[in-house]
Amino acid sequence: MHKNSLEYARSCDIQDPLKNFRNKFYIPANDNDESLIYLCGNSLGLQPKSTAAYVTQELEDWSKLGVEGHVHAKNPWMPYHEFLTESMAKIVGAKPSEVVMMNTLTANLHFMMVSFYHPTPNRFKVIIESDAFPSDKYAVESQLQFHGFDADKGLLLWKPRESEHHCRMEDLEALLEQNKDQVALVMIGSTNYYTGQAFPLKEITSLGHSHGARVGFDLAHGAGNIQPNLHDSNADFAVWCSYKYLNSGPGSIGGCFVHERHANNNDLKKLTGWWGHNKQTRFNMRHDFDAISGAEGWQLSNPSILSMAAIKASLEVFEEAGFDNIIAKSKKLTGYLEFLLEDLNNPEVRIITPKNPDERGSQLSIQVKSANKQMHTALTNEGVISDWREPDVIRVAPAALYNSFEDVFTFVSLFKKVLESRQNT
Repeated sequence: MHKNSLEYARSCDIQDPLKNFRNKFYIPANDNDESLIYLCGNSLGLQPKSTAAYVTQELEDWSKLGVEGHVHAKNPWMPYHEFLTESMAKIVGAKPSEVVMMNTLTANLHFMMVSFYHPTPNRFKVIIESDAFPSDKYAVESQLQFHGFDADKGLLLWKPRESEHHCRMEDLEALLEQNKDQVALVMIGSTNYYTGQAFPLKEITSLGHSHGARVGFDLAHGAGNIQPNLHDSNADFAVWCSYKYLNSGPGSIGGCFVHERHANNNDLKKLTGWWGHNKQTRFNMRHDFDAISGAEGWQLSNPSILSMAAIKASLEVFEEAGFDNIIAKSKKLTGYLEFLLEDLNNPEVRIITPKNPDERGSQLSIQVKSANKQMHTALTNEGVISDWREPDVIRVAPAALYNSFEDVFTFVSLFKKVLESRQNT
């Protein structure tokens, strides 16, 4: 049973098998060199202390070897993306052949829709959740328009019911039934950025496929946060970024999953480039395109080695910690955060993230009645780095690798202080 005390939080940290991993990250500090309470890994993860050495290694090899670094660098650049594949596959629950790190998230989403969104005059509609991350909505709308369809007619929104915050599976089924034989693609964020609701990927995939639609997922807020078990979900594709829970640095390279049943499907349309060509003849320059089997065949260009070096640094921390252990601590941290917030017993405060730990990741979205961004600013001034979302939600995401139970306790103490100050003005 949890206790609302600093002593209890510190005792949890002492018993935490992952406690030493916090020392592997730089924790932002204020002007007095006091560590801030950083709970914003759902927007940008913190920098592993090893990242600089990994990036410096590639800079040194570039300075010493020039173009020869593609073959003779300590970590040869030609196959560099392959160094990331096995660890990344574990984190998203896929086979290595189904995963590749390339491009950025929305670019990958467009490339996947080229292959898996094949509209016809009768079957052209796309389902997304109603409050999907805006970039997903923009991408899907532009694909509809590119194919000559009216986005208002082609985009179907899976909505929570009135006065509710979470999408229900029976409503997705009803939406597919209402648009029978007209839905070409179901494309859902695995974990909703606003509420933190984690969706049942396997169930959604089965439902979409039973209605003749392709199914894909955006794991921007899922990769490194939940275990999506992509292979077993049977999803056609998935995309994600690596700079949130995966701690690879701002704007770093994204990832892509393509289920193995599509590995050698020559009937799929695909935008191609030389890095997706057969590795044995890639540099011959005289061959027609010969796609690499699996997800690698969707690559276009040689990737940024400096960005991949940062990803490599982070993934090796994940590998050392073990993703199952990270998930286990994440649930404990988030559960403690939930307990402390509920113990405030404040009728103005409501958690809009699902209560079931299996239906969420590490994020809790805290709705504060009649709040505005001034409250979030006040929290920031108290030394808390969190995230504000209009109109009245503060998103808080304790990351298992670098956040502590004491962080969570201190946050709620400061949150209570700001609440009381607000009520007294």
